[in-house]
Amino acid sequence: MRNRLLILVVLLCAGSLSYGQHHPKVSPDLESRDPDAQVNVIIQYNQAVAQRHIDAVVRQGGRHQATLAVVNGAVYSVPAKALAGLADDPEIIYISPDRSLSAAGPPPGPPGPPSPPQLVLDYKLQAVNADLAQNAGWDGTGIGVAILDSGITDRPDFHLDPGPSRVVFSQNVIQGGPGADDQYGHGTHVAGIAGGNGEQSNGAYSGVAPNVNLINLLVLDKTGAGTDSTVIAAIELAIHLKWQFNIRVINLSLGRPVFESYTVDPLCQAVEAAWKAGIVVVVAAGNDGRNNTANTNGYGTISAPGNDPYVITVGAMKTEDTASRTDDRIASYSSKGPTLFDHVAKPDLVAPGNEIISVLGDGTLIAEYKANVIDKNYFVMSGTSMAAPMVSGAVALMLQQNPGLTPDQVKARLMKTANKSFPFSSIAIDPTSGLTYTSYYDLFTVGAGYLDVTAAMASADTANGTALSPVATYNAQNGVVSMNDIAGKNVIWGTNVIWGTNVIWGTNVIWGTNVIWGTNVIWGSGLLSGFNVIWGTNVIWGTGVPTGELSPVAIYGEN
Repeated sequence: MRNRLLILVVLLCAGSLSYGQHHPKVSPDLESRDPDAQVNVIIQYNQAVAQRHIDAVVRQGGRHQATLAVVNGAVYSVPAKALAGLADDPEIIYISPDRSLSAAGPPPGPPGPPSPPQLVLDYKLQAVNADLAQNAGWDGTGIGVAILDSGITDRPDFHLDPGPSRVVFSQNVIQGGPGADDQYGHGTHVAGIAGGNGEQSNGAYSGVAPNVNLINLLVLDKTGAGTDSTVIAAIELAIHLKWQFNIRVINLSLGRPVFESYTVDPLCQAVEAAWKAGIVVVVAAGNDGRNNTANTNGYGTISAPGNDPYVITVGAMKTEDTASRTDDRIASYSSKGPTLFDHVAKPDLVAPGNEIISVLGDGTLIAEYKANVIDKNYFVMSGTSMAAPMVSGAVALMLQQNPGLTPDQVKARLMKTANKSFPFSSIAIDPTSGLTYTSYYDLFTVGAGYLDVTAAMASADTANGTALSPVATYNAQNGVVSMNDIAGKNVIWGTNVIWGTNVIWGTNVIWGTNVIWGTNVIWGSGLLSGFNVIWGTNVIWGTGVPTGELSPVAIYGEN
């Protein structure tokens, strides 16, 4: 226990170490590229991209591929040796690779069958009281939810009863046109959690907001892979289509490792642009909570763009196959904060994500995991990719009830009303390997708590300002770890009694004596000596990110 606590403090206590000699406006992960190789990069400027910007890159042997207006950026193919010279341009803010991201990483070992009969039961709605909201007549009517994923295969669960499809717009953003059917099997499942109506199951496997309109933006290919630039282009498209389809929510059940501060990461800047345009952005936290390659026991593994303080970042809970939420537990694979480089307190909240039943799509994922098919129409998957659309559906219900809510007010209400009753710890067993994992219920694991849809809809609290997730900071002089507002901005947290820190996160989650930030731990005499030993060796403060692939969704669950 002591080692685990010391390692977490390391995460909170330092800023990034020097990366050595490199251009400050060129991402460090570009340094190892062959100087003569062509690399696909995203260049962000301090103003809208103009022809002179493109011409300057072309003169250095580059080729313009696409403009990303939403981040004042463009995608180029450029010789690696030209990057440092280009970065000297005072109008360039940052140059980063057009990185790969993904929606799924199958677990180690061969696919195995799920464990019936538990998987034929589905308690995701009861766990968050969404069933009560639906019984009261709320179903998301009129709200548009953009699903940026591997596409949506149109199924009866996405149609009005009777009537046309509620998938009101589809575009293959990778190829720039129609043909946005799901060829992987992930996007359809995600869409069903947010907005399926359970037509093929007599309502048994309904989503959270069963009458929302779905905007299908395909950004992941048939292997579940995509790129930053494609997702950014889709976010830009969603903003453009906002008024036409009343898009109030973007769901991102995808991600990649964090390589730099969110303030220069183009993917993070894109989700911020959507947020500021009045669209709530919900992001999966990632599935790397078991990743101990950085000796942090899974802390510091939030994936991008879930590391951005604006968005709602969601971790995964297990319903334990019961309708009661009192026995629900965190999924040990759910990624934990704080975020790399910026130390933002994430996730923001948690929702059911383990062994979730939703609409069956088509594609390679389905073909590989045939044993997860339920009743020929539904499919079982686990991961924070499944937890995120639970929150997206909840947001749609909130906005149907109160269309005037801002994204920040939505986030604040969800976090304030989230259920904060958790055990001190729990143990999970991987059904494939048999390994056990211990999870602790601190704010870097469960955030502000467990999604409660009816409580959020019952809240009438409003406040001005932003709802940025706060930063965890360490005071080396007195050994205190605390949460601060970001860059002195006027944030909602702590500005008055309603939005006080203890109300949002709960005293047991932050400062309780039986959680990770217990008073004895903060003031313990052995804290600083342990910190001094570990600080210099932890890779989080080194030149890169923890090794090991981030997996924003898991196929199977855990016991």
